[in-house]
Amino acid sequence: MINKNFSEEEISRIIEMAWEDRTPFEAIEKEYELTNAEVIKLMRKHMKRSSFEMWRKRTQGRKTKHQKLFPREYYRFVSPNQGKVRK
Repeated sequence: MINKNFSEEEISRIIEMAWEDRTPFEAIEKEYELTNAEVIKLMRKHMKRSSFEMWRKRTQGRKTKHQKLFPREYYRFVSPNQGKVRK
């Protein structure tokens, strides 16, 4: 399994990123050092079975989840602070 110790907040953020249609798996890998397969394992472990199955059905074959297949016109600037809670 995944040998990384993530906080509950990090796990929540990884799940959120995986659910987002326009966030490719490569972005999760860059930020959290998780491969596509590791993200799937994490999602399976931390989600209800029905939610996981719904997510897998949505993401399989989705071009926006894989940067190589992502249409060029959708590339956009994303701030490094986007999605982070400020104190």
